[in-house]
Formats: sequence, C-alpha cells, structure tokens
Amino acid sequence: MSQVLLSATRLTKRFGGLAAVNGVSVDLLQGHIHAVIGPNGAGKSTLTNLLSGDLPPTSGSVVLGRQDVTGWSPEKISAQGLGRSYQKTNIFLPFTVWENVRLASQSREPHAGSWLRRATKFEGINARAARAIELSGLENRLHSIAGTISHGEQRQLEIAMTLATGPQVLLLDEPLAGMGAVEAERMVALLLSLKKDHGILLVEHDMDAVFTLADQLTVMVNGQVIASGTPAQIRADAGVQAAYLGEDTGEESA
Repeated sequence: MSQVLLSATRLTKRFGGLAAVNGVSVDLLQGHIHAVIGPNGAGKSTLTNLLSGDLPPTSGSVVLGRQDVTGWSPEKISAQGLGRSYQKTNIFLPFTVWENVRLASQSREPHAGSWLRRATKFEGINARAARAIELSGLENRLHSIAGTISHGEQRQLEIAMTLATGPQVLLLDEPLAGMGAVEAERMVALLLSLKKDHGILLVEHDMDAVFTLADQLTVMVNGQVIASGTPAQIRADAGVQAAYLGEDTGEESA
C-alpha cells in the first residue's frame, strides 16, 4: 500500500463572507499523481496555496509526513519536504540553468557557506543540482541563460530547481500552461518519470494531459469538492460532466 506523504483534512479558506475553499480533504500518496480540476475560480490555486503555506487556512489541517504543518510559513514547510511550482514561471532569468538550480540546492544547506570558498567546491550542493538537472532533462542547457531558453524549458528548469531542494511532495500549478504539443509531451513524460519517488498534486487545464497522468482526480466547483475518484470514475460522473467536462451524458433534450 502506498505511503501517504501529505494529508489535508477539511481545509477551509474564507475571505470575508466568501469561502474560496470549503471543507476540502485530499491525500497525496507516494508514486501517485493526484490532479485537481475545475473551472476558473473553483479554488484550485487557493487550495495549493493552503498546502504550501502561502496562505494560512481559516480551519482544517495539513500533515506533511508525520508533522502537522498547519499555519507554518512556506519556507518552513518547504524545508520539511514540500516543493511547488507556480502558474507564472519563477526563475532567475539573467542566470544560467546551472546557477538557478545550484542556488536552489544551496538553500537546503544549514548555513550559507564561506564567502572565501568557491561555489564549485561545495560538492553536496553541486551533486544535488546536477541530479536535478539530469532528472529534468536539461543537461544540454547547463550553461544557457535562463531567459534565452524556450518556455517549455523554463518550466522544466523551475521543476529542476524544486527537485534540487529534495522534496517528497510536489505541488505543480499548471505546469503545461502555454506549451505547444511537443513541449507538453515532454512535460508529461517528465512528470511520469518523477511520480515513482514523489507524491504529486497537479492543477492543470489540459484535460488530455490530466487523464494521461492522474491516478486520482478531485473535481472542485465554487470552492467545494463535487467528485473524487479514478479517471474512469470521473469521466462517468454525470455531475462532473454537467458542471465541468461538458461531455454528452447520453440524455436527449426535450
């Protein structure tokens, strides 16, 4: 049975009288990709922000590993073993691919290091960075300036930076956004290669990619979960079809 790496229980986030997320529970298992789908404004990104600590919950809890991390800062949750990417690519554009990933790796050191010692001499930091670049498929872009590589490669770089911090759980917010078909295929292959060693939460609008990748799906509408299950169960759910997927349920109109 797969290990539960992150468990969120009845998470709620209210902004005044609006419940952007209302009583949502989700488990992320090692070796599984759990996709969260729904129309714009459904609360998917807010849920991701609650899990990562970017927003504190109004109520509910988040357990990462065996540690209750509810209300912790993003930095503290990240150090506990959670990495995330954002809708907008978050990298250092003037730096090389290697420099971006090495800096991410360096963030896991208990101290900043010595100003009198070359960065290339920190073997542990460099080994983690090299492994993250290898996993993300960017070995041939090592010395390229991040601002000059393609959009798809920049998204790969952001994932490489996340991997360099050694996370067990990955929260990926629309990693395929803005990609062409070839780049999207490359990203799908990358995510499939990463799931063995991680628990992954995927927020994504590309339904072809979602149904290719996901082991489990949660469907949100207006901050609430309307269905949760396997891809086959979600495809067959008449409520999901009516609210989001827009598929023909087989009923004829009068």
